[in-house]
Amino acid sequence: MHTLLIVLALLLAIVGIVGAVVPGLAGPPFSWAALLLIHLATEAYGLSLLIIFAVLAVIITIIDYVVPAWGTRRLGGSRAGSRGSTIGLIVSLVVLPLLGITIGPFGLIGLLAGPFVGAYIGETLTGNSHNALRSAIGSFVGFLSGTLLKLIFALVAFGLVIAALFS
Repeated sequence: MHTLLIVLALLLAIVGIVGAVVPGLAGPPFSWAALLLIHLATEAYGLSLLIIFAVLAVIITIIDYVVPAWGTRRLGGSRAGSRGSTIGLIVSLVVLPLLGITIGPFGLIGLLAGPFVGAYIGETLTGNSHNALRSAIGSFVGFLSGTLLKLIFALVAFGLVIAALFS
C-alpha cells in the first residue's frame, strides 16, 4: 500500500504539472491530491501544510477562471471578447491536434494564440473593433498569468512530493 500511494502521488503530481499548462485540466487539485497521498505514505508533512495547499489550490483555480476575463475587460474588452477568448482556446485545443499540430513550437504558439485571436474576433464581430486589439492583449496576459500561477503551484507541490521521498 505504501508503494502504491507513492506511485499515485508521483502520477498525480505529474498530472498537476500537465494540468497547469493544458486548459480544461484542473492542475492545482491534482497537485494537492499528490501532496495528500505522499503525506499518507510518508507522513512527511503536517496537516497545516495540507490545509494551506488546499486553500491555495482552490484560490488559484478560481483565479485561473477569473483573470483572463478580468484582463480582457480591464483593457477595454467586453463580454464578447471574454467569450471569444474562451472559444479561441477551445478551438486551438481541438483543431490543432486534428491538423497534427500537437507538440513543438506550433502547438505552443497555437495554444497561446487561440485566446488572443478569439478575443480579437469576438470584439470585432460585435462592432467593437477599436478595442479589439487591447481586449485580445488583455486576454492573452490574463491567460499567461493564470497559467504561470498554476505552474508555480504545481512545481512547488511536485518538489514537495520529491523531497518527501528523500527525507
